[in-house]
Amino acid sequence: MSSIPLVAPAARPPPTFTWTFDQGNSPPPYDDDSDSSPDDAAEKKEACGGFYCGPASLFSQGQPLRIPTADPTRNGPRKSTGNLSIPHLREALNSLESKMATLLSERDEIESRLEQAVRLQSPVHRLPNELLASIFIIGVFNVEEDASLILNALMLVCRHWKEVILSTPILWSRIVAGTRHSLDKARRKLERSQSVPLDVLIDFSPRMEHGTVTTESIMNTMDLLSSSIWRWKSFRLTIPNRPQAHAALSRCREDAPLLETLSIHILHSMQEDHYSHAPLPLFSGHIPRLSSCSITSFNFGWDQKLLTGLRVLKLGGYWNGFSPSVDIIVRILRACPKLEEFALRNMSDVDSDRCVTTETNADGSAKVVRAGDAKMIHLPRLTSLSFYYAGITRTQAIMSLLSLPALEKVELSFLDDVSPVIEHLRRQSFTSLPLRQLRIESSFFSELKLVRLLQRLPSLTALELVDVEDATPHLFKSMSAPAGTSTWVCPKLTTLILEGCTSFDWDCLRSFVESRLPAHSRAYPTQQRTSVSSASQQAFLTPEQFHASALTTSSASAFAARVHILAHTPVVPQARPGAVWPQRLNSIDLVRCHQITKEMVQWLRMYVSEVKCETAKNVWG
Repeated sequence: MSSIPLVAPAARPPPTFTWTFDQGNSPPPYDDDSDSSPDDAAEKKEACGGFYCGPASLFSQGQPLRIPTADPTRNGPRKSTGNLSIPHLREALNSLESKMATLLSERDEIESRLEQAVRLQSPVHRLPNELLASIFIIGVFNVEEDASLILNALMLVCRHWKEVILSTPILWSRIVAGTRHSLDKARRKLERSQSVPLDVLIDFSPRMEHGTVTTESIMNTMDLLSSSIWRWKSFRLTIPNRPQAHAALSRCREDAPLLETLSIHILHSMQEDHYSHAPLPLFSGHIPRLSSCSITSFNFGWDQKLLTGLRVLKLGGYWNGFSPSVDIIVRILRACPKLEEFALRNMSDVDSDRCVTTETNADGSAKVVRAGDAKMIHLPRLTSLSFYYAGITRTQAIMSLLSLPALEKVELSFLDDVSPVIEHLRRQSFTSLPLRQLRIESSFFSELKLVRLLQRLPSLTALELVDVEDATPHLFKSMSAPAGTSTWVCPKLTTLILEGCTSFDWDCLRSFVESRLPAHSRAYPTQQRTSVSSASQQAFLTPEQFHASALTTSSASAFAARVHILAHTPVVPQARPGAVWPQRLNSIDLVRCHQITKEMVQWLRMYVSEVKCETAKNVWG
């Protein structure tokens, strides 16, 4: 048989893939490759078998995804494209990541600008600079803290606030220098304040942590600030001794046309030295606006130019031959008819035979007369008067010459016998005496004269008796009932201070508090009335009945009833027809009153809003 030759079948052409495009548009290139030629693009397309059609062919968001399809009409071997497409794909990813990073940074910048624009639309940022500066001025000057700390905190808020603060000179007008304050800060404030009036405080109080105070540091401070005397509004100087004070004040030679407040305080006032006169007239004697003067232990020769036309005058710290005489004080008071506050503190008393003063006759000559025979000094604006260890002879001589129709506050402390002063106040009450606060400390007085004075003080709101032994039960009994048909003794009294007073007993104080309770029955809370009534009933029980009832009552109320502290219900006196009921006590101070026990204090706290009671501490605390 003839063999049939085997013929190999013809090779099938490999399938080819072609890309289909929407609407026949060619895809845009993935990235701008301007250096590549058309031939290079053809080679890449041929090498990739039709898969590579530019960088944006597979990843372009604007074109739909192209799916490769087989082309059976195309014959030829398939070429490998793995080694050529991977670097370009990686390059495409890197390009995408760089563009995404750029967009994210732009987004962050736009978000910050948007936040800043929203923040600028808030009301606080839309305030005018003038209004914002006024708010800062109120916040800085209405607090007692250091203004530098507040200003530093405000400047840290934002750049705009810092610019407003730095451009507002009045915020830097309070200059403080001394032991605890740097001189550089004072220099910066002096520059930033420009030409506004200044409030100058120089405090060289000796402190252990800062060492001793040297005269050189005082003089450096005065040399820095003395150039701005012409715009001083207030000047306060606190210094250790007289030599340093005279050295510092020797720099105050220029005129002070704006000075309103002057305070000179020498700490060591008991020392004896030869500095008995001021080095020169302070501020050349030109201080036309001075209205407040407080001088402690500074010997200025009692210059009349310094103490004329004042509204506030405080003198203190003068001993032996440096203490002012009655004639000096009288001349000062006559030169200050608009005086509103007057205080004498810590000075040696004068002899009774030296209580003389001088008066001017019609022909201009001076006549020496006794203080009691001199002309009266009318001070229609004086509201506060204080004599603190100023000598009873001097105090009595001065008070006998004063007419005080507007007096509201009186302090009599560390004087011998203030009965003459009390009597003078009573005589003043026949015309006008709107006294609101009376304080007597460590002094003697006639209780009868004090009661007569209190009967003439319907506007008194605070009575302060400190370390006095003349406050007996008779004083409180006279204030526990109406003095007449329609008047009570001190009907507006709301504050009572009995610190260190041990001559009165509990019964008189309780009666006095009860007399000030409101007359209406609803003034007593139901629980308090019940407890007080039960305590009053238990006070009259036998010991057996008391122990039996103690099982159903609290231990505090049982003990109070046993010691007869709450032994009766408060008895409110009946008001007479037309009588004005007195005000209720709001505060009682019983510090160092050892006759008042804790149970008594608890009773007082049921009817008085504030009760202060502390026993005297011994050396062991």
